[in-house]
Amino acid sequence: MATRPVQNIKPAIILSLLFLIGFGSFDAVFCHDPKKNLLANKIFGGFNTPTKGNSKPIGFYAKGCLSGAVQLDDTGPHWQIMRPSRNRNWGHPNTINFIKNLSEKTSELGWKGLYIGDIGGPRGGPMPYGHQSHQIGLDVDIWLLQPKSLSLTKKQRDNLESISVRKKNLREVNGNWTLTHAKILKSAAEDDSVDRIFINAPVKIWMCENLSGRNKWLQKIRPIWGHHSHFHVRLKCPKGSSACLKQQPTVSEISKSYNGCDETLYWWVTKALDPPDPKKIKPKIKKKKGARDYKMEDLPKQCYKVIHMK
Repeated sequence: MATRPVQNIKPAIILSLLFLIGFGSFDAVFCHDPKKNLLANKIFGGFNTPTKGNSKPIGFYAKGCLSGAVQLDDTGPHWQIMRPSRNRNWGHPNTINFIKNLSEKTSELGWKGLYIGDIGGPRGGPMPYGHQSHQIGLDVDIWLLQPKSLSLTKKQRDNLESISVRKKNLREVNGNWTLTHAKILKSAAEDDSVDRIFINAPVKIWMCENLSGRNKWLQKIRPIWGHHSHFHVRLKCPKGSSACLKQQPTVSEISKSYNGCDETLYWWVTKALDPPDPKKIKPKIKKKKGARDYKMEDLPKQCYKVIHMK
């Protein structure tokens, strides 16, 4: 019987054979070529699957990667993933467990559950667009839109928009903000695994002025620009994760009070919003490298293993 010449075998068959005989997954073979010197976000953005083995956050929230990521189910008893086409519902097991627990508590507060925004990619790392952080599987965005349904189609979730809870003057919450929102944030902040929660300043001001008691947990609620249609939860480095870098300074070092309800908070809705003084000449600031500028050499060395592992 004649042997079929190798050169006549179709490319698709060759690719299938390479995969089957163990030259590596599609991700590992075709998403990283050292000769091309690609940006790190192009490499990590090309992966569709995680590495095998235990989950390890590597590096810092805004400069790192994730080994052994776990995927949050597209739809659960009390949540749905938003923007599912992005494939950003991967994280550390602590993050996945946190989301499940918070969504269940939210259902006890009167909502159906939560709409979950981005967590991270299958191997973490810088993203092709969007976030600077969300690189080590310990960040998650949670929408402020109260779910009317947890059975939306993927197409609906790729097109649905959240709501804003901030007035156009940037200084106050609007009519979309509710006490239930505050209770959800409280529940999230009281979780010991949470390091801090980012949301716009008017929300924290409202909570400082309207929630009674010694609310030490409020210190974890940190003001930041934007974040008026979702809140961003950042978890602590898990115990034993030696390659994970903690965020500094700590929330207690940032605050001038036990709960962060002080003049540093009100700066965000006063001086920070003042128009610039035309008489003052701003010095030219050298642009810092951001997540979309990183090459592989900018990331922790362990991330090289992450992009080559099966």
